[in-house]
Amino acid sequence: MTILNIMVLRHSAFYSPLLATIGAGFLKDEGLAHTYAIATPDNTVPDAIAHGRVHVAQSAVSTSFAGLERGESSPLVHFAQINERDGFFIAGRRAEPDFSWKSLVGKEVLVDHFFQPLAMFKYALHRKGIDFDTIKVIDAGDVDAIDRAFRAGRGDYVHQQGPAPQQMEHEGIAHVVASVGAAVGPVAFSSLCASPQWLQTDMALAFMRAYRKGRQFVVDSPARDVAQVVAEFFPATDRDVLIRTIETYQQLGCWVPDPAITMQAYEAVLDVFLHSGLITTRHPYEAAIALPPDQR
Repeated sequence: MTILNIMVLRHSAFYSPLLATIGAGFLKDEGLAHTYAIATPDNTVPDAIAHGRVHVAQSAVSTSFAGLERGESSPLVHFAQINERDGFFIAGRRAEPDFSWKSLVGKEVLVDHFFQPLAMFKYALHRKGIDFDTIKVIDAGDVDAIDRAFRAGRGDYVHQQGPAPQQMEHEGIAHVVASVGAAVGPVAFSSLCASPQWLQTDMALAFMRAYRKGRQFVVDSPARDVAQVVAEFFPATDRDVLIRTIETYQQLGCWVPDPAITMQAYEAVLDVFLHSGLITTRHPYEAAIALPPDQR
């Protein structure tokens, strides 16, 4: 078996197409064993790819924007999408079947301040006609700190990726009231990236064959079957919560059959980042995106 080194920026059921590729045995069918690591500030995706420690990584197209803004070339390209929508939710302390985004005005909201989730949250507010500055936004820290803070009673609402808010809902602590992905619409959100050189290899072709099978599996299969395959990655999450989270992502249209990153989705993410002032120009598609290795 050939070892494929995989790195992820974050760990969530949102990335089930990649997790199912591993968990359902599609990599093994292609003769690939794997390692799986979560990026850290001392071991980032770009650095790990540039130095050959990682072959393929779960990232986001927008991670290339900072370098492009500085006029720098990137050691990696994004060659396939994982999600074509934002995967964050808004949860409150009570059920609100008639929730309106205007309900956030004047309230304390624990918001994930990592650059892309924050930009998407701001853009969702913009699309709903709400000024970001009218909300009492709280930066509680990283994903674990946000979860702990809301559980401890801080804030009226919380902004989290699944299955965290669904788990709190299951425990009677929170109620999911809105989806950021539904508010923003289709967009190039999370992606798979690698070095251009690796994409020319037989290993890349083998990975892509496996990934297409994993992706189709999460698109076509009942959420219960997907949850069974990826459950090993979420030992602390209730199985029913995992099923419900995956089902919600399926219904939102986060996972579409074609893994290629479309021009339309790329243009949409440029809109989001221009709105937040994180980029100053519409960087060319080719500066960040490549075709899947089996379409070259």
